[in-house]
Amino acid sequence: MTDADPTPYATLTPDRVLDAVESAGFAVDGRLLALNSYENRVYQVGLDDGPPVIAKFYRAARWSDAQILEEHAFAAELADADVPLVPPLARDGATLLRHQDLRFTLTPRRGGRAPELDDPDVLRRLGRLLARLHNVGATHAFTHRPALTVESFGELPGAYVLAAGWLPPELEPAYRSVLEQALVEVRACFERAGAVRGLRLHGDCHRGNILWTDAGAHFVDLDDARMGPAIQDLWMLLSGEREEMIVQLGAVLAGYREFRDFDPRELHLPEALRALRQIHYAAWIAQRWQDPAFPAAFPWFDSPRFWQDQILWLREQVAAMQEGPLPLPLPY
Repeated sequence: MTDADPTPYATLTPDRVLDAVESAGFAVDGRLLALNSYENRVYQVGLDDGPPVIAKFYRAARWSDAQILEEHAFAAELADADVPLVPPLARDGATLLRHQDLRFTLTPRRGGRAPELDDPDVLRRLGRLLARLHNVGATHAFTHRPALTVESFGELPGAYVLAAGWLPPELEPAYRSVLEQALVEVRACFERAGAVRGLRLHGDCHRGNILWTDAGAHFVDLDDARMGPAIQDLWMLLSGEREEMIVQLGAVLAGYREFRDFDPRELHLPEALRALRQIHYAAWIAQRWQDPAFPAAFPWFDSPRFWQDQILWLREQVAAMQEGPLPLPLPY
């Protein structure tokens, strides 16, 4: 849970960004716009002779070259299958580009807005797209990229936060206790689901990674692609009270099942996956805290109030996991 260099972008100046894009054979015009990204650094770069490109600079020590290239190969497979997303551009046959000590990739700029997830028709259309993505993802497994597991998203991140001393002393016993309870319930959810099939996923399919236009949606950012259950790409489309999520799930699965079967055993997993995401999220911010972008973006993180809220949220999540799975929408 640690990086070799906690400030890997300290030398990524605007000039270096422009030089890197020029090294790939593009004539830049000097226009540079930093886009919303924390794990990597992403910029819109203006060109002299065409529309801007998007340059993503990979955080050192997070993914190996082989893992990044698997992401790019997955994107190419999806594009070949007409699944709408933005694949990386190849320069002299290479999609993972280098400039000095930098690793980066370039993609075309594609616009769009966040989808309206309270619209059942939007949810059905997203269900269809995710089924098509999963049909490609199920053709074979990743070799180098990891799987989503209770250990990697729950046990190790939780242990990291506690060992790094992020908890105020008066809150540490309560957090430790509720974390243990949450992980017990997470494991129980996975046990009830049984041996569900793992496949290549988008991995981080929240509304910020889906762009909507009048022509429909397209996916962006496969940076978190990994192996896992199909429901990992579906549950982030659900929100609100349980009754609301049941209706939303019905719309998503109505579209999904037009192109792919859904294993109902996976309905044991959404609340467990939600808990793992939150545990991992706290550890991710803690791990990156020496990166200057993180205190600026998450100024509330090192306050007692944040950890009080985490304790309360985890207690509520324990109850949600004990409540049982969402019912399978009918007709099925």
